[in-house]
Amino acid sequence: MFYEKLDWRYATKAMDASKVVSPEKIERIVDAARRAPTSSGLQPFQLILVTNNDIRAKLSAAAFGQKQITDGTAVLVFAAWENYTDENISSVVDLHAEIRGEEVREALNGYYDNLKGMYLARDARTNFEHAARQAYIALGFALMAAAEEGVDTTPMEGFDPAQFDEILGLKEKGLKSVVTLAIGYRDEPSDWLAPQKKVRRSRDSIVTDVK
Repeated sequence: MFYEKLDWRYATKAMDASKVVSPEKIERIVDAARRAPTSSGLQPFQLILVTNNDIRAKLSAAAFGQKQITDGTAVLVFAAWENYTDENISSVVDLHAEIRGEEVREALNGYYDNLKGMYLARDARTNFEHAARQAYIALGFALMAAAEEGVDTTPMEGFDPAQFDEILGLKEKGLKSVVTLAIGYRDEPSDWLAPQKKVRRSRDSIVTDVK
């Protein structure tokens, strides 16, 4: 089923506004993104789930009028930490201690103190770019979770991040938008891409075997 879903999914160009994705399916898609692996388990991003029609209309305008944002049921914005700080790295240790017990704190402090020594010495741009790459891992999980649910998606980089940040109030939270995912159901009659064959490079052209 997994491999069939890989062929089934595509970046949907037209969503059917009359079809609504259930809250349960949306939550499972969001949860898959939440569970995605990240470097050192930092999860240096927030998932902003937007279902409000007025806000989605503003986001669509900031995404050059892409209608999937408004015709779909929801849009999931991946917003990465603007920078790594002592506080947000320490919060990961606190979470481990909360879930696994206080006895793990001492062992983890050494690892994350070393991490702070590396990350806090770097410039903010380098750290943001690192955090953004972690958000893309979560995006991949959300894409496949949606496919498993039979839900269509459109991943988007084509938007004005500064406008998204302003609309969603991200700057005050130390976040910057990275990528967004429209969630809905395809409108096949209106979607020129729906009937097209999937195009991917062959294994021979994209894989290098080192034996």
